[in-house]
Amino acid sequence: MIVNGKEIADSLLREVSNGITHLSHKPHLTVCSCAPDFATKKYLAIKQVKAREVGIGLSVVEFPHDSTTETIISSIPRLCMQTDAIVIQLPFPSSLDVEAILDSVPVHYDADAMRYASTGFTPVMAPVAGAVKEIARHYQIDFKGKDVVVVGKGRLVGRPCERLTRDLGGNVKVFDQKVDDLRQSVSDADILILGTGVAGLIRPDMIKSGVVIFDAGTSEDGGVLVGDADPSCSNVASFITPVPGGIGPITIAVLLRNVLTLATKKS
Repeated sequence: MIVNGKEIADSLLREVSNGITHLSHKPHLTVCSCAPDFATKKYLAIKQVKAREVGIGLSVVEFPHDSTTETIISSIPRLCMQTDAIVIQLPFPSSLDVEAILDSVPVHYDADAMRYASTGFTPVMAPVAGAVKEIARHYQIDFKGKDVVVVGKGRLVGRPCERLTRDLGGNVKVFDQKVDDLRQSVSDADILILGTGVAGLIRPDMIKSGVVIFDAGTSEDGGVLVGDADPSCSNVASFITPVPGGIGPITIAVLLRNVLTLATKKS
């Protein structure tokens, strides 16, 4: 089965739109970016469209590529005074202390729930983990007792999805794309969650028949977005989220639901 992420996303967005009608003010999201790449710009453009559709204001603050960590961190308190939620749109340049920047966003403004992976106790759920959870609920995919492999140790996919898997009762192992024998690492997985941003990293000959694949990896190939799983993996997997059109739209819907939740707490 190839997942139709738009269907689930549209349902969530309707819920968000309805929830906004009960607020005393229009929710607002501020997105901070710095030297955004192709995939980031594409993703940000979709966020802007979807936010407008449901009635959430969205401002983009693009810091110059030569900004310092201190400059960005010092701007966060001022931004908090002007918004309900903040997103640090990764990736940021490697010259910056990204962990320090993320930690500077107060938890009740953090729409990406960056502390979810480490604590599990945040007002909202990390968007990619939330998207995986929504898909699993919608299609009745049970994680309990399953062997789950997460490929990618990043802040947006790997870490929060490891936390989610443990919370759902799965047996989880996490690898990055540089593991010595990736084929062996993923070959026995019942569920694969991918988030490396390496195009076509996972091939059909590497996975077992019937595996469930949540592909949250995005990268650019010839001007189009592609996932970590080669599209032909759909011939082996029992269930797969395509890129684009799978987890991506749902992640944005979960993010906007997070903005609504944070705005509601401030009403």
